Amino acid sequence: MTTMTEASVREFRMPDVGEGLTEAEILKWYVQPGDTVTDGQVVCEVETAKAAVELPIPYDGVVRELRFAEGTTVDVGTAIIAVDVTGGAPAAEPAAAPAAAAAPESEKKPEGRQPVLVGYGVAASSTKRRPRKGPEVTVAEAAVQAAVQQELNGHAPAPAPAPAPAPVPAAGDGPRPLAKPPVRKLAKDLGVDLATVTPSGPDGIITREDVHAAVAVPEPVAAAEAPAPAAPMAAPAVASYDTARETRIPIKGVRKAMAAAMVGSAFTAPHVTEFVTVDVTRTMKLVEELKQDKDLQGLRVNPLLLIAKALLVAIKRNPDINASWDEANQEIVLKHYVNLGIAAATPRGLIVPNIKDAHAKTLPQLAEALGELVGTARDGKTSPAAMQGGTVTITNVGVFGVDTGTPILNQGEAAILAVGAIKLQPWVHKGKVKPRQVMTLALSFDHRLVDGELGSKVLADVAAILEQPKRLITWG
Repeated sequence: MTTMTEASVREFRMPDVGEGLTEAEILKWYVQPGDTVTDGQVVCEVETAKAAVELPIPYDGVVRELRFAEGTTVDVGTAIIAVDVTGGAPAAEPAAAPAAAAAPESEKKPEGRQPVLVGYGVAASSTKRRPRKGPEVTVAEAAVQAAVQQELNGHAPAPAPAPAPAPVPAAGDGPRPLAKPPVRKLAKDLGVDLATVTPSGPDGIITREDVHAAVAVPEPVAAAEAPAPAAPMAAPAVASYDTARETRIPIKGVRKAMAAAMVGSAFTAPHVTEFVTVDVTRTMKLVEELKQDKDLQGLRVNPLLLIAKALLVAIKRNPDINASWDEANQEIVLKHYVNLGIAAATPRGLIVPNIKDAHAKTLPQLAEALGELVGTARDGKTSPAAMQGGTVTITNVGVFGVDTGTPILNQGEAAILAVGAIKLQPWVHKGKVKPRQVMTLALSFDHRLVDGELGSKVLADVAAILEQPKRLITWG
């Protein structure tokens, strides 16, 4: 009876919802054990390094087990939910049922162990890490064995019973300490046995601070030799003096990807930034007129719409700026299409979704695409595909009341335009000082493929269009 029950269980594995992603964090479960689910029903929301994505289940059945709690980061390919499909298995898959059932049987925890976090211990559904036999030991076990071996001074075979009461069998009897790979490496470098460390992280996970704290406490084993080098290593690790008044936020998901992309861009492409201050009074008047246009009713009409259109016209007049640098092939790749990125600040970090083929869109179509892009980003539902393939970006810092900035290129692109706040300022207009709507633009570009002349022409064209928006017709 047990075998038949197990054979009816189907496991849904964490999919790669982007291109080449290796892990995702479970943000929220929408179902619980005992709930009935149907094919295509969304069961959870996960966050990857690119976006938050809802995952539908491909089975009909009853939820039997949620393998991981909310907030857990899970490797792609790992089973995250088990569904009992008894009486509800898809008719098109009768032959596949035995094969699917065999996988859960082989993936059962071998010695009554409970499932643990992926990357922190033995994963019940990970075929790569499961065959842990005698020769394979943990970092903590290796450290203890190395210390014992040093004390034995080369007497390997004979004293085999001697290490038995030592920490080696003790570590094997209990569950493996939970720690992320970087923390395990830190423990190895500092000579810390993770089995002796008291965890302070969620669900009993050992953190970097726990390892450093363990270093500060004298080790009972190898006390004669280990403390001397360990003590000076612990000193520089103390980076704060009042941890009670500090909050530590794990760097993961979108923010982690954003940080890596910004560092990669800043230290790969030589940035140049140029600035121009422009009178946009006529553009602001046009925005108000367009809001009354029946063809744009219900659409998002604001200064950003006309700035985006001005940049697209400037790129049409100066197409060489719409390019990327191919380091591997030592080529400049000219793009004959414009996927216009719009930088968006979200609770999970900065993302840059882009409007595909923006160059071919009419003003109403561009307004509609901008509205959808901004709304989706605010809801945290931007798909990974929407953030891939961008060619040029606009970042609007003006919404925060900032005059301008020096934006960092979105990695792989040649230019990014920063839009400053629009303010009423005294301005010389037709020979007289008058209050005018004024803003500052900043264009950063990759100086490997965009020289000062090309960058200046693009920025000047954008400014000229915003000063005299009728040029959208004559130039566009």
